[in-house]
Amino acid sequence: MRSGSPRCAFAIVPNRRGAPILNTPSPAIESAAHTLHWALRTYRERIVLAVSFGGLGGLVLIDIALRIDPRLPIYYLDTGLLFPETYAFIRNTERRYGISVIAVRPELSLAQQAQRHGDELWKRDPDACCDLRKVRPQRAFLKDYDAWITGLHRATLASRQAVQRIAWDAGSNVVKVSPLAAWSDADLVAYASEHDIPHNPLLDAGYASIGCVPCTRAVRPGEDPRAGRWAGFAKTECGLHQSPRNPGRPSSRLSERDQNREN
Repeated sequence: MRSGSPRCAFAIVPNRRGAPILNTPSPAIESAAHTLHWALRTYRERIVLAVSFGGLGGLVLIDIALRIDPRLPIYYLDTGLLFPETYAFIRNTERRYGISVIAVRPELSLAQQAQRHGDELWKRDPDACCDLRKVRPQRAFLKDYDAWITGLHRATLASRQAVQRIAWDAGSNVVKVSPLAAWSDADLVAYASEHDIPHNPLLDAGYASIGCVPCTRAVRPGEDPRAGRWAGFAKTECGLHQSPRNPGRPSSRLSERDQNREN
């Protein structure tokens, strides 16, 4: 573990076959760690971890993944519209783990976007805004990698019930690894509590899902956790986890065995 990382509450060491041995009784942790170990061993320097710094999933993944490989690159999508609390939380996370997180930014600044597409595009066409400030920058960034790791888990949304641990991301033409796919919200909370994982302070202020300032509000009691995103629009996803209408065939980087493994 690199300097500045907290003391491990459980150990991850390889056995003779290269599989991780964990001194944890948690099947959820063991499953996630094995998936991460397989992905990191398979794709080596050609894999990267994506974290939004909004929910718990990404922070849990950082904590587990860095125990396996402290050199794993980590990135976030800096749209230029994130909350000040989110930017501060990113800096705090870097100090805690002794890491430097990569900021992936859009080609257009906010001023340039306004010149080309009009002011406050997010109010008129949030899909187009997400495409410009999230989807396209990520796809350009992932051209240098063969796989990316996400904090998706099936309990988040009805639309994410089909999330697989290992799948093909046709939009970015890379393998997509979701080690927490089978985790429940309770699993995330339990891990965060047991291992003293920090969280975005906006979660304590009623923000159940945190994105960009103009398109995020706190949720009211009884509302769906995603009701605070893109309020007033029939939109619940930014597009990063949606496949294109005409996806290409998986490349040789994802074999048939890989597609079936861990799903």
